Amino acid sequence: MGNRGMEELIPLVNKLQDAFSSIGQSCHLDLPQIAVVGGQSAGKSSVLENFVGRDFLPRGSGIVTRRPLILQLIFSKTEYAEFLHCKSKKFTDFDEVRQEIEAETDRVTGTNKGISPVPINLRVYSPHVLNLTLIDLPGITKVPVGDQPPDIEYQIKDMIVQFISRESSLILAVTPANMDLANSDALKLAKEVDPQGLRTIGVITKLDLMDEGTDARDILENKLLPLRRGYIGVVNRSQKDIEGKKDIRAALAAERKFFLSHPAYRHMADRMGTPHLQKTLNQQLTNHIRESLPALRSKLQSQLLSLEKEVEEYKNFRPDDPTRKTKALLQMVQQFGVDFEKRIEGSGDQVDTLELSGGARINRIFHERFPFELVKMEFDEKDLRREISYAIKNIHGVRTGLFTPDLAFEAIVKKQVVKLKEPCLKCVDLVIQELINTVRQCTSKLSSYPRLREETERIVTTYIREREGRTKDQILLLIDIEQSYINTNHEDFIGFANAQQRSTQLNKKRAIPNQVIRRGWLTINNISLMKGGSKEYWFVLTAESLSWYKDEEEKEKKYMLPLDNLKIRDVEKGFMSNKHVFAIFNTEQRNVYKDLRQIELACDSQEDVDSWKASFLRAGVYPEKDQAENEDGVQENTFSMDPQLERQVETIRNLVDSYVAIINKSIRDLMPKTIMHLMINNTKAFIHHELLAYLYSSADQSSLMEESADQAQRRDDMLRMYHALKEALNIIGDISTSTVSTPVPPPVDDTWLQSTTSHSPTPQRRPMSSVHPPGRPPAVRGPTPGPPLIPVPVGAAASFAAPPIPSRPGPQSVFANSDPFSAPPQIPSRPARIPPGIPPGVPSRRPPAAPSRPTIIRPAEPSLLD
Repeated sequence: MGNRGMEELIPLVNKLQDAFSSIGQSCHLDLPQIAVVGGQSAGKSSVLENFVGRDFLPRGSGIVTRRPLILQLIFSKTEYAEFLHCKSKKFTDFDEVRQEIEAETDRVTGTNKGISPVPINLRVYSPHVLNLTLIDLPGITKVPVGDQPPDIEYQIKDMIVQFISRESSLILAVTPANMDLANSDALKLAKEVDPQGLRTIGVITKLDLMDEGTDARDILENKLLPLRRGYIGVVNRSQKDIEGKKDIRAALAAERKFFLSHPAYRHMADRMGTPHLQKTLNQQLTNHIRESLPALRSKLQSQLLSLEKEVEEYKNFRPDDPTRKTKALLQMVQQFGVDFEKRIEGSGDQVDTLELSGGARINRIFHERFPFELVKMEFDEKDLRREISYAIKNIHGVRTGLFTPDLAFEAIVKKQVVKLKEPCLKCVDLVIQELINTVRQCTSKLSSYPRLREETERIVTTYIREREGRTKDQILLLIDIEQSYINTNHEDFIGFANAQQRSTQLNKKRAIPNQVIRRGWLTINNISLMKGGSKEYWFVLTAESLSWYKDEEEKEKKYMLPLDNLKIRDVEKGFMSNKHVFAIFNTEQRNVYKDLRQIELACDSQEDVDSWKASFLRAGVYPEKDQAENEDGVQENTFSMDPQLERQVETIRNLVDSYVAIINKSIRDLMPKTIMHLMINNTKAFIHHELLAYLYSSADQSSLMEESADQAQRRDDMLRMYHALKEALNIIGDISTSTVSTPVPPPVDDTWLQSTTSHSPTPQRRPMSSVHPPGRPPAVRGPTPGPPLIPVPVGAAASFAAPPIPSRPGPQSVFANSDPFSAPPQIPSRPARIPPGIPPGVPSRRPPAAPSRPTIIRPAEPSLLD
């Protein structure tokens, strides 16, 4: 390969890649892509080839590159190439690579100069490259030829801009020396996407083909039409050299010889040529790598800090130490008990902010789900009235009763009390399920020891099941106790007198004060799109009304809906909706809100729907199906019963309602207490005091504390990761100290690029030598240190440039003066008044004049060639 600078960078990048691969991560250096932009036959492909150091791109006159070539260089131990369009084939001969590029180009674009924006993707694997992306783009052309479309110029420019707009791309703006630089489309395109000039490097090609007597010294010295990063001159192989199979190394030697022997370029030969271009690009890659190091270092350091605490436990770890096993077993069982209690009782640390868990879910069962189940039982009105009428008739037998019988009341109450068993047992089942889920969540910390986790879950779950039987027995006992004696002297019982005076209403309201029952966000789901569509509001439910506001500040009230004659019905959620919906409607067929007969309210989960339904039940808004049954039952009983029986049924109905409310209130209070005492508190005590003994009796300590293979692997991986991170940090430190960052050149006045005129304000070419006053000794200029901060006026640059070594002075001067496109020689008319060699406004840094001596042509340095 011909790029030694790249070969010096490869070990640095490989070290970083190895350090990151050792910790199982990829090192995202994202090295810049390098794109060459220029006109047709400007030498773009040759510049790219010289950078890679391989001869593999199609060459010729006219438009040769007719599709973008995306060349990915990939570091590999073996050298070969492969195309994306034929992955199965590996190319080891780069002449075949060139032939395949030509064939693939013709396949898409045809053979008559057509172009296509579809790129050719080529990957070159080699031990002599970095992981880089190089892009060879079609040359900018203005006149269509062959099969090219009329807007060929704009198509190619759009294609080029698409590739060079990326911030991490370096732009090589290639311009041939025999073309007017001010009209360079490559530089203008680069200016559009890189106005600061931070990633644009000017490349001047074909210096050896300039008209005799002219040179590009002022351009290469960045005096004429300056760029921030300056210009680099290169001499590529001619078409004759390529056809003659001239080796790329021999071409580099010839290029070096050209710059050392040319009188206009010899003083800056060390800053010209393909090796210097390679060095400049490699320095940009080094800068990019150095800029990536701080982010990589901070990433590694944060990982190292997160590992240090766990690694500290593993540093002196001995898996078979019985003392360690005993200590770990005690600590884990103790921690399990603490975690279980925190989840049940609640704790300020490690709070789950995503969902309810543990004690919060049990609380919801106690105070929302269970009361909801009880309230639902109360409103099977049809069956209840029928049962009361049958009870009264059966107690009187063949006689016609004159008074309301007590036994009918007791029979109905006892039957209603028995119905409480089902919701009470269901509540116990729900609490048990939550307890078991909580146990499983707490044992997740024991996953390092699978046998210990399994035994802990089994023992605690078995104990919970044992307590389940005792808890259910106790609850059934409570219900039997309520059933055994009907206390009609209870202070909250209304009595017969009040029951008879009470008016018959289908929709009775409890005497609840107008207090807030619930607040929360709900979505009104059935507002049409014409009226704004579904919208979320803040709802406030009281015992008398449902109001909604714009937000939770409750300042801007949108509507207040009285609860009279309202009922609830279920609504199926939409096919594409993830919301759960229920509806509120008026039983008298009136509009509930604006022109809506019902409003559909949507929640995020079914649990929220159930909770809101329970709240509406507390406010006296009942489900639709119960009301329908109530109406049917009332009508049936109204027509089937005589007035006296109807009064008796109503009296007993009111008495049953009053007494069942007393029992429900008592059961709602006793159920959570019973479950807490017999199940939850006992389970906590068992875990704290007896679990360890059960564990010891179930298996020996060694088998319980047998580490899982995953945990052993995790420990080894963690220790390996810890050491790899430290090694990677050391490597980054070494790279930081072994590489030097090159500062960005200062800005230059590149306003000339913004000119849109088609002609150059100042010609680029100038005479190779000026006529000097007689007797002035020739001097050799020293190397220019870099692009000047303030551009030197063109006239001054031409007038006061140091005279070159005299070689064929006569013909050059005559030819230069006869060239109509070159600037006329500006000879100082009064040399005595102006110090020779010092242009006005430039500090005097004139090197001492060298004595005239023959030009020495040094051979090409072998260090630049492989």
